[in-house]
Amino acid sequence: MPQLPDAVTWSIPAFVLLTVLELISYWIHPDDDTSGYTRMDTVTSLSMGLGSLFFDFVWKIPIVAIYTAVYELTPFHVPITWWTIPLILMAQDFLFYWQHRSHHSIRILWACHVVHHSSRNFNLSTALRQPWTTITVWPFYVPLIIGGVHPAALAFCSSVNLVYQFWIHTERIDKLPRPIELFFNTPAHHRVHHASQNGYLDRNFGGIMILWDRLFYSFAHEVDRPVFGLTKDIDTYNPLRVATHEYASMVRDVVAAHTWHDRASHILRGPGWRPPDKERLRDV
Repeated sequence: MPQLPDAVTWSIPAFVLLTVLELISYWIHPDDDTSGYTRMDTVTSLSMGLGSLFFDFVWKIPIVAIYTAVYELTPFHVPITWWTIPLILMAQDFLFYWQHRSHHSIRILWACHVVHHSSRNFNLSTALRQPWTTITVWPFYVPLIIGGVHPAALAFCSSVNLVYQFWIHTERIDKLPRPIELFFNTPAHHRVHHASQNGYLDRNFGGIMILWDRLFYSFAHEVDRPVFGLTKDIDTYNPLRVATHEYASMVRDVVAAHTWHDRASHILRGPGWRPPDKERLRDV
């Protein structure tokens, strides 16, 4: 098959340049209505991004082995041509929507993804705040491999999807023309996704296309200014704690649970789930 580049690696210089330019824009023209940059938060985001490059390489070894084994067993293979790549990218983006949505609705998956939402700022450096435990992502794309998509083609489309999502992490771009906002993920749509207030929670999961959210009833318009971060923010800039805090919290809840049902629920139900008795005590 044709050699396909790693879009993320090739885009790193652009990531750095655009982040620096956005930072300079806040120095020249501060805006009281935006979160801008804070030193420790930015350092943490960059540290998480650098760490993710290492851990993604580690996880890639078993994942590629599994994908390759499945691909060899498929009875047909999709050719890599100028017209199949856009179709594979569309299919990958569709599966990304469900992978992303699942990582918001199942706690053990949320423990991975929460890292990306842990900043109270929203800027291009936030896009680089990536988790270190992305081993939870690969099962969602097995259907593409079973359908005959080469693992290298999937890796290329996944990297293109990730690169696209970099520029939507900004408050410097207002709403775009309606045809773009209608079909594609934009800064306005993604600000809603990173917001922590009711009405915005668990909305706008799309990667490149916002069309999936419109089709599956998870879309919300940006109306009120978003409040970024978590519903219960973490008070740390330590990269290791940022990467693992939700896993630690989940383990504490499992250990404290009184039944196997509650233990399983703390792992497999939503991030905000609590046993009924604790819900009643909290409401008193």
